Amino acid sequence: MNYVKFNAFCRSLPATSHVVQWGGSQVWKVGGKVFAIGSGEGEPPAFTFKVSDIAYELLKDEPGLRPAPYLASRGLKWIQHFAKPGLSDAALRDYIRQSHLIVAQGLSRKKRTELGLETPAGRVAKSL
Repeated sequence: MNYVKFNAFCRSLPATSHVVQWGGSQVWKVGGKVFAIGSGEGEPPAFTFKVSDIAYELLKDEPGLRPAPYLASRGLKWIQHFAKPGLSDAALRDYIRQSHLIVAQGLSRKKRTELGLETPAGRVAKSL
């Protein structure tokens, strides 16, 4: 995946916003909270995303993946895809989608409702 495809995919997820910060990183947010980061100028590009505890344990030692610099050192469950072989584009999209969902679930009900992410039953919409 390259930065163009990364940005297009993140843009396709519900209620997202994009900023360039932290030295030129492509930062994607939902409800003002970060869910994905594209950073560095290298090839392949580096993509960082939030994961569940189980996914963190499964991914942290895989070739091309690592605990995300800075974030993981503070005890947060974030993984960085930084080199080949890493994840396939399809798997990377799945993890970014899951990161979006994890972050959206952490928002207040009021914020999720404002963003159109809350169902009438009080759950995060399945379309995420």
